[in-house]
Formats: sequence, structure tokens, C-alpha cells
Amino acid sequence: MPNQSTETLSTQTSSPLLALSVAPTKVIRGSQILTQASDAIARLGSRPLIVAGERTLAVTQQSLQPLLKHQRLDIAQAFYAPDCSEASLKALHKTAKEHKADMIIGIGGGKALDTAKLIAHQLELPVVTIPTSAATCAAWTALSNVYSDEGAFLYDVALASCPDLLILDYDLIKTAPQRTLVAGIGDAIAKWYEASVSSGHSEQTLIIAAVQQARVLRDILFQKSAAALKEPGSEAWQQVVDATVLLAGVIGGLGGAQCRTVAAHAVHNGLTHICKSGSIHGEKVAYGILVQLRLEEMVQGNQLATAARQQLLKFYAEIGLPQKLSDLGLGNITLNELQKAAEIALSPHSDIHRLPFKVAVEQLMAAMVSTTAPVEGRTHMGLTSVVNEAE
Repeated sequence: MPNQSTETLSTQTSSPLLALSVAPTKVIRGSQILTQASDAIARLGSRPLIVAGERTLAVTQQSLQPLLKHQRLDIAQAFYAPDCSEASLKALHKTAKEHKADMIIGIGGGKALDTAKLIAHQLELPVVTIPTSAATCAAWTALSNVYSDEGAFLYDVALASCPDLLILDYDLIKTAPQRTLVAGIGDAIAKWYEASVSSGHSEQTLIIAAVQQARVLRDILFQKSAAALKEPGSEAWQQVVDATVLLAGVIGGLGGAQCRTVAAHAVHNGLTHICKSGSIHGEKVAYGILVQLRLEEMVQGNQLATAARQQLLKFYAEIGLPQKLSDLGLGNITLNELQKAAEIALSPHSDIHRLPFKVAVEQLMAAMVSTTAPVEGRTHMGLTSVVNEAE
């Protein structure tokens, strides 16, 4: 994988919407479904390379690997570390070649699955995705995000197709910390706020369908999330897991790149360059939605955005999503750090430019420190006054 600078923040922006990777070839979902999926995996190859984090591999040694060995598959396993980074990809590429892998199995969270998908794409091999949390829709999508070894977002890669097989085992998902599902809700609900602003006026049939599915996704999450978090494993919980892992992926598949990400994800990308640890992907994206709505208020005077932001603030408080920088561990952020994050979010190829208006660095910085601002009297505040208010 050639080196790419942080200026190349998205390979998606200029891609024509001609070829769509809509969905995995096959999706298997259910409780304890992993124990029944070995036949489907074996149809894709006989020499799988399992890509996962170190802790996840320990789990697969007890559950998945005995099933695959029963199918007489020749298994190799490898860690991805520290992220879906170029160094990690290079090492895994070598491991796959040495094993003569004819299939990649990715098990874990979004970064593990992105790594597995990208290795499979590079080697032109089938790939199986097995999510261990509901934190993202990475198990579904034909997209991988690449990060630096320090965890800063660098660029994304459009893949040739969605995974060949997605295995969603509710019992496996239920073992993940509840925080991952909360983050997944934040990542998924962004689909409506981003797709509606970038593509809400489109007359293309599939994009219209994608935007409407984003509305359905938002409504499911508003209605079901609180109950799901109170009772993991319940019907409401399964519906929310399906929404975050599957339905969120459908929207990007139908609508293509322009329905996937706008300002909320661009803000996430900028924050990865200043966040040392603590917050996870969907938490940054959830905060980024508030920033996007704040921009719509400040730049356009959009009262619907004001109402939407207030609605989200109540929802976030109910389920535990971050509302401001301090909730992301950035309560002591410096002006230079804030400016760095904003400048990266506004890089030339950033998804933020799908907004229907131009954004200056000062405007984005002001929005980033005023996500919880009251409705009255704040719409056109400058950065200095907003920072003073935040302090």
C-alpha cells in the first residue's frame, strides 16, 4: 500500500455514482448462529486467514476454530495492530501470502473488519466478516478506513465489493461492552443528518431510497435505543443491533459515497489527530452531528437544524452519547489543537464539502465549541465570544 498523506482524506469524494456495492452476498444472523455457519464459510475456501485483535483471537480459538477444523480447513491467524494502518496491512499481506490463504475471515470491531476487508481486496480473495460489537456498520460495507499507527485517520479505500459473507451472532454481540452499542447508535443515526443534507434533494431513485431508509433508521433508534440498552438481548435490542450493523450499511450501499458521510464524519476524522485515547469512532461521529447542525444554524440560520440539535441533545443525555468536547476527553483542548482538528476536517478532499455551503475554519471552530449552546442569541456568534461562553 503506497504512502498517502493526511491531505488525501477521502478517495470517495470524486468517485462517479455508476457502480454500487449494495450488500454482502450472504447475511446470516441469529442467536448462537456462529456454531451453524461453518458450512457457509467452507464454501468460500479451504485455507482461511483469521484477522482479529489479540483478545478476539482468544475467543475464536474456543468457538470458531474448532468448527472450522471440523470442516478440515487449514487455518492461520494473525493480529491486526495497532490499527488498520499501512504497517499492519503490510505485515498481514505477507502472512496471507505465506499461508497461501484463499479466504480472509475478519472478526472484531470496525478496525479489525476494515483491515480484513482491505487485505482481501488487495489479494482478490473472498472475505467473511464477523462483528463482535454493534459499534459500526463495517461488517457490511465496501469501504475500509486507513489510520496511522497513532490512530489518526488518513484516508479511505473503496473496495471492489461488499463482503462475501456476514455472520451476525447476537450472543457474540451481547458480550461486548454496552458502550460499543451506544457508539454504534451515534454512528448510525448520523446517516440521516448527513444523507439528508447532502442528498435530500436528489431525484435519483436509489438515492431517494437511501435517504428515506436513513429516516427510518433514525426513527428506529429514537424509538428503541433506550429500551434496548436497558435489556440487552431483548427484541428491542436485536432491532437496534440490526439497525446499527445492517441497516446503516444498506444506506451507504444504495446511496453510494455521497449518502455515507458529510460533516459529522469529517469532524471525527479531524478529532483523531488530536484525541490521544478514550473516545471511540461512533462517539466522535455523534458529537460531529451536533457540530454539523451547529454549522447549519450559524451559517444558514437554519431553524430546523436548531430544533434537531436540541432533540439530539436530549436523546444523547438519555443514552449517554457525548454532547461536547469535554465528553470526549478534550475538556482542556488548546486553541492550536482545535484549529488543527478543524483544518484537517476542512482538507480539500474532505467529506465536509458535501455541505450545501462553504465553511471557514473559524466557523467550524466556533461550531465545535458551541454544540450545547442554547437556542436564543447564539446563531451568529463569533469564535472568541463562543470560546468565552464555553469557558
